[in-house]
Amino acid sequence: MNVIVIIPAAGLGTRMAPAGGRPQTSKQYSELGGVPILLQTLRKFAAAPRVTEIYLALRQAESKAFLERLKADKLPKSVHVVEGGENRQQSVANALATVKAADDDIVLVHDAVRPFVDQETIEHVIDAASRYGAAIAGVPAVDTIKQVERTAEGAVIRATIPRAQIVMAQTPQGFRYGVLKKAVDEAERDGFIGTDESSLVERSGHEVVVVMGSPKNMKITTLGDMELAEFYARQEGRQA
Repeated sequence: MNVIVIIPAAGLGTRMAPAGGRPQTSKQYSELGGVPILLQTLRKFAAAPRVTEIYLALRQAESKAFLERLKADKLPKSVHVVEGGENRQQSVANALATVKAADDDIVLVHDAVRPFVDQETIEHVIDAASRYGAAIAGVPAVDTIKQVERTAEGAVIRATIPRAQIVMAQTPQGFRYGVLKKAVDEAERDGFIGTDESSLVERSGHEVVVVMGSPKNMKITTLGDMELAEFYARQEGRQA
């Protein structure tokens, strides 16, 4: 069984911009401890024993400098680069169009800006995806969840959702190749854009299971996330 990783990294990362401005660089190229976030993410999957191939979707205009850095890093697994799309879903579809896989091979999709994923989480998602066909990492919600209605005056609470029924989705999200390809093709045919890969697979009628992720497996989205990310990066540096 092959395990193929797709990392969509063509986003512009506008939430990393200073107030009133545009980001100086896409968030995946921002550095932690002198190393681009995207490269730190790639290192985690290159170190995973069961991963056989890695596909990276990039914007062509941004890719040259990063690819030079990637080449110099000499990862233990080769990274195939494909052209990124206008959104995450299109980037994943572009990678899937390039992948050569059997229906039962496993495809993991991981956020470019989750560099602190651990090997245990990767292994658990692979195992669950192999057994059930579709699985994601997730963590229980710790805050009370409110369903709201947006109005001209602001948000009005309409319901309180029990926390026991809520998980916060993370990546990697893992699927048998045949399950994910069917879901992506159906969404493209119908003009449907999902929030993540599991939403496409759910829509396609396949059940998705959740395995325990980690609070440390954060998605670096805003400038405010960088301070915590720097702390985690220093911790990992001391453990190396």
